[in-house]
Amino acid sequence: MSSGGPWEVAAGYSRAIAVGDACFVAGTTDAGPDGESRHPGDAAAQARAAFAIVQGALREAGFTLEDVVRTRMYLVDPTDADLVAAVHGEVFGHVRPAATLVVVARLIHPSLLVEVEAEAKRG
Repeated sequence: MSSGGPWEVAAGYSRAIAVGDACFVAGTTDAGPDGESRHPGDAAAQARAAFAIVQGALREAGFTLEDVVRTRMYLVDPTDADLVAAVHGEVFGHVRPAATLVVVARLIHPSLLVEVEAEAKRG
């Protein structure tokens, strides 16, 4: 699956890959076609947008949020952890997948504050 993100073709990867009863969603940000955040300075809005893109990729592959078994969240600012964790709770509170939140030095564009990944499995 492809979302048309600015780096998918250049870096040679897919937004999501479905293999049998599993789906793996690549690192996802809220970047627009120019590679910049659509919600600069707002980690919560970036997380919501990224999870919406993840949900769309899952849907395209025939999966739902309820199938998600693992998520990973990458933040550039540790003070955004509570905000992003709250968004994760909004999206996955009823699913409660295994989750990891990591602080990193930076993401691919300075305006990006959050990147998320998801893995889903049916059954």
